[in-house]
Amino acid sequence: MQASIEIFLNSVKEICPDISEEYLLYFASKVSVQELNKKEYFAHAEKVQKSIGFITKGLVRAYFIDPDGDEKTVGFYAEGDYATHYPAFIAQKPSRYFIQCLEPTSMICLSFENQQLLYKYSPIFERYGRIVAEEVLKAQQNRIESFIFETPEERYLNFMQSNSALFNRISLSHLCSFLGIERQSLTRIRQRISHQ
Repeated sequence: MQASIEIFLNSVKEICPDISEEYLLYFASKVSVQELNKKEYFAHAEKVQKSIGFITKGLVRAYFIDPDGDEKTVGFYAEGDYATHYPAFIAQKPSRYFIQCLEPTSMICLSFENQQLLYKYSPIFERYGRIVAEEVLKAQQNRIESFIFETPEERYLNFMQSNSALFNRISLSHLCSFLGIERQSLTRIRQRISHQ
Protein backbone atom coordinates (compact mmCIF):
# COMPACT_ATOMS: atom_id res chain seq x y z
CA MET A 1 0.00 0.00 0.00
CA GLN A 2 2.75 2.45 0.98
CA ALA A 3 4.68 1.53 -2.18
CA SER A 4 1.67 2.50 -4.31
CA ILE A 5 1.42 5.88 -2.60
CA GLU A 6 5.16 6.49 -3.12
CA ILE A 7 4.84 5.67 -6.84
CA PHE A 8 1.95 8.12 -7.06
CA LEU A 9 3.75 10.91 -5.18
CA ASN A 10 6.83 10.46 -7.38
CA SER A 11 4.61 10.97 -10.43
CA VAL A 12 3.24 14.16 -8.85
CA LYS A 13 6.82 15.38 -8.31
CA GLU A 14 7.66 14.67 -11.96
CA ILE A 15 4.80 16.92 -13.07
CA CYS A 16 5.29 19.56 -10.33
CA PRO A 17 9.01 19.40 -9.36
CA ASP A 18 8.74 22.42 -7.03
CA ILE A 19 5.98 20.91 -4.85
CA SER A 20 6.91 20.89 -1.15
CA GLU A 21 6.97 17.84 1.11
CA GLU A 22 4.18 19.43 3.16
CA TYR A 23 1.93 19.61 0.11
CA LEU A 24 2.84 16.06 -0.92
CA LEU A 25 1.83 14.79 2.52
CA TYR A 26 -1.43 16.71 2.26
CA PHE A 27 -2.05 15.18 -1.18
CA ALA A 28 -1.32 11.70 0.23
CA SER A 29 -3.87 12.29 3.01
CA LYS A 30 -6.61 12.83 0.41
CA VAL A 31 -6.15 9.60 -1.58
CA SER A 32 -6.93 5.94 -0.96
CA VAL A 33 -5.52 2.70 -2.37
CA GLN A 34 -7.81 0.28 -4.21
CA GLU A 35 -6.80 -3.26 -5.14
CA LEU A 36 -8.78 -4.90 -7.95
CA ASN A 37 -8.67 -8.41 -9.38
CA LYS A 38 -8.55 -9.33 -13.04
CA LYS A 39 -12.00 -8.81 -14.66
CA GLU A 40 -13.17 -6.54 -11.82
CA TYR A 41 -14.62 -3.16 -12.74
CA PHE A 42 -13.28 0.20 -11.62
CA ALA A 43 -16.14 2.09 -13.30
CA HIS A 44 -19.51 1.18 -14.82
CA ALA A 45 -21.36 2.73 -17.74
CA GLU A 46 -24.47 4.70 -16.76
CA LYS A 47 -23.00 5.38 -13.30
CA VAL A 48 -21.19 8.44 -11.97
CA GLN A 49 -17.48 7.81 -11.45
CA LYS A 50 -16.86 8.93 -7.88
CA SER A 51 -13.05 8.72 -8.04
CA ILE A 52 -10.29 9.05 -10.58
CA GLY A 53 -7.77 6.19 -10.42
CA PHE A 54 -4.00 6.47 -10.91
CA ILE A 55 -2.61 3.03 -11.82
CA THR A 56 0.51 2.00 -9.90
CA LYS A 57 0.38 -1.65 -11.02
CA GLY A 58 -1.70 -3.47 -13.59
CA LEU A 59 -3.69 -2.79 -16.73
CA VAL A 60 -7.27 -1.78 -17.47
CA ARG A 61 -9.31 -1.16 -20.59
CA ALA A 62 -12.15 1.25 -21.23
CA TYR A 63 -14.97 0.10 -23.48
CA PHE A 64 -18.59 0.67 -24.38
CA ILE A 65 -21.26 -1.67 -25.71
CA ASP A 66 -22.63 -0.73 -29.14
CA PRO A 67 -26.30 -1.10 -30.19
CA ASP A 68 -25.53 -4.60 -31.54
CA GLY A 69 -24.27 -5.68 -28.12
CA ASP A 70 -20.58 -5.73 -29.15
CA GLU A 71 -17.85 -4.42 -26.86
CA LYS A 72 -15.80 -1.58 -28.40
CA THR A 73 -12.50 -0.87 -26.68
CA VAL A 74 -11.58 2.82 -26.55
CA GLY A 75 -8.44 2.76 -24.39
CA PHE A 76 -5.85 0.81 -22.46
CA TYR A 77 -4.36 2.29 -19.29
CA ALA A 78 -1.31 0.88 -17.54
CA GLU A 79 1.16 1.94 -14.86
CA GLY A 80 1.44 5.73 -14.64
CA ASP A 81 -1.91 6.37 -16.37
CA TYR A 82 -5.17 7.69 -14.99
CA ALA A 83 -8.18 5.42 -15.46
CA THR A 84 -11.11 7.68 -16.08
CA HIS A 85 -13.70 9.00 -18.48
CA TYR A 86 -12.49 12.48 -17.59
CA PRO A 87 -15.26 14.67 -19.08
CA ALA A 88 -17.93 12.66 -17.22
CA PHE A 89 -15.82 12.60 -14.03
CA ILE A 90 -15.31 16.37 -13.84
CA ALA A 91 -18.98 16.99 -14.64
CA GLN A 92 -20.01 14.21 -12.21
CA LYS A 93 -22.36 12.81 -14.85
CA PRO A 94 -22.89 9.13 -15.70
CA SER A 95 -20.15 7.77 -17.95
CA ARG A 96 -20.76 5.91 -21.19
CA TYR A 97 -17.82 3.59 -20.54
CA PHE A 98 -16.90 0.57 -18.48
CA ILE A 99 -13.36 0.42 -17.06
CA GLN A 100 -12.35 -3.20 -16.46
CA CYS A 101 -9.12 -4.71 -15.15
CA LEU A 102 -7.21 -6.92 -17.59
CA GLU A 103 -4.74 -7.79 -14.81
CA PRO A 104 -4.72 -7.54 -11.01
CA THR A 105 -4.49 -3.77 -10.57
CA SER A 106 -3.52 -1.32 -7.82
CA MET A 107 -4.85 2.22 -8.02
CA ILE A 108 -4.49 5.41 -6.07
CA CYS A 109 -8.00 6.88 -5.95
CA LEU A 110 -8.84 10.54 -5.60
CA SER A 111 -12.51 11.37 -5.07
CA PHE A 112 -14.14 14.25 -6.89
CA GLU A 113 -14.76 16.00 -3.56
CA ASN A 114 -11.11 15.70 -2.50
CA GLN A 115 -9.95 16.85 -5.93
CA GLN A 116 -11.98 20.05 -5.47
CA LEU A 117 -10.60 20.50 -1.93
CA LEU A 118 -7.04 20.20 -3.25
CA TYR A 119 -7.73 22.76 -5.98
CA LYS A 120 -8.91 25.25 -3.34
CA TYR A 121 -5.98 24.47 -1.03
CA SER A 122 -3.20 25.58 -3.37
CA PRO A 123 -2.62 26.68 -6.98
CA ILE A 124 0.01 23.94 -7.30
CA PHE A 125 -2.74 21.29 -7.13
CA GLU A 126 -4.73 23.18 -9.74
CA ARG A 127 -1.64 23.18 -11.96
CA TYR A 128 -1.21 19.44 -11.47
CA GLY A 129 -4.87 18.86 -12.36
CA ARG A 130 -4.58 21.05 -15.45
CA ILE A 131 -1.52 19.19 -16.73
CA VAL A 132 -3.19 15.80 -16.16
CA ALA A 133 -6.34 17.04 -17.96
CA GLU A 134 -4.20 18.27 -20.89
CA GLU A 135 -2.56 14.85 -21.21
CA VAL A 136 -5.96 13.12 -21.18
CA LEU A 137 -7.23 15.56 -23.83
CA LYS A 138 -4.17 15.02 -26.05
CA ALA A 139 -4.59 11.23 -25.87
CA GLN A 140 -8.29 11.49 -26.77
CA GLN A 141 -7.56 13.87 -29.66
CA ASN A 142 -4.81 11.58 -31.00
CA ARG A 143 -7.25 8.67 -30.98
CA ILE A 144 -9.93 10.65 -32.84
CA GLU A 145 -7.43 11.87 -35.43
CA SER A 146 -6.03 8.37 -35.94
CA PHE A 147 -9.42 7.31 -37.30
CA ILE A 148 -9.67 10.41 -39.50
CA PHE A 149 -6.18 10.59 -40.96
CA GLU A 150 -4.61 7.11 -40.70
CA THR A 151 -5.14 3.82 -42.48
CA PRO A 152 -5.76 0.70 -40.35
CA GLU A 153 -2.16 -0.34 -41.01
CA GLU A 154 -0.83 3.04 -39.83
CA ARG A 155 -2.99 2.81 -36.69
CA TYR A 156 -1.54 -0.63 -35.96
CA LEU A 157 2.06 0.47 -36.57
CA ASN A 158 1.65 3.60 -34.43
CA PHE A 159 0.11 1.56 -31.62
CA MET A 160 3.02 -0.91 -31.78
CA GLN A 161 5.53 1.93 -31.70
CA SER A 162 3.99 3.88 -28.83
CA ASN A 163 2.67 0.93 -26.78
CA SER A 164 5.18 -1.87 -27.38
CA ALA A 165 5.20 -2.77 -23.66
CA LEU A 166 1.44 -3.47 -23.79
CA PHE A 167 1.48 -5.78 -26.79
CA ASN A 168 1.92 -9.05 -24.87
CA ARG A 169 -0.50 -7.92 -22.15
CA ILE A 170 -3.64 -7.46 -24.25
CA SER A 171 -5.67 -9.93 -26.27
CA LEU A 172 -5.84 -9.79 -30.05
CA SER A 173 -9.62 -9.32 -29.92
CA HIS A 174 -9.26 -6.27 -27.62
CA LEU A 175 -6.53 -4.86 -29.88
CA CYS A 176 -8.70 -5.32 -33.00
CA SER A 177 -11.60 -3.62 -31.23
CA PHE A 178 -9.39 -0.69 -30.18
CA LEU A 179 -7.92 -0.24 -33.67
CA GLY A 180 -11.28 -0.66 -35.41
CA ILE A 181 -9.90 -3.53 -37.50
CA GLU A 182 -11.44 -6.95 -38.21
CA ARG A 183 -9.29 -9.83 -36.99
CA GLN A 184 -8.71 -11.18 -40.54
CA SER A 185 -7.63 -7.70 -41.68
CA LEU A 186 -5.16 -7.41 -38.81
CA THR A 187 -3.74 -10.84 -39.69
CA ARG A 188 -3.19 -9.67 -43.29
CA ILE A 189 -1.57 -6.43 -42.09
CA ARG A 190 0.81 -8.35 -39.81
CA GLN A 191 1.73 -10.80 -42.57
CA ARG A 192 2.41 -7.96 -44.98
CA ILE A 193 4.63 -6.18 -42.44
CA SER A 194 6.57 -9.37 -41.65
CA HIS A 195 7.40 -9.78 -45.37
CA GLN A 196 8.70 -6.24 -45.82
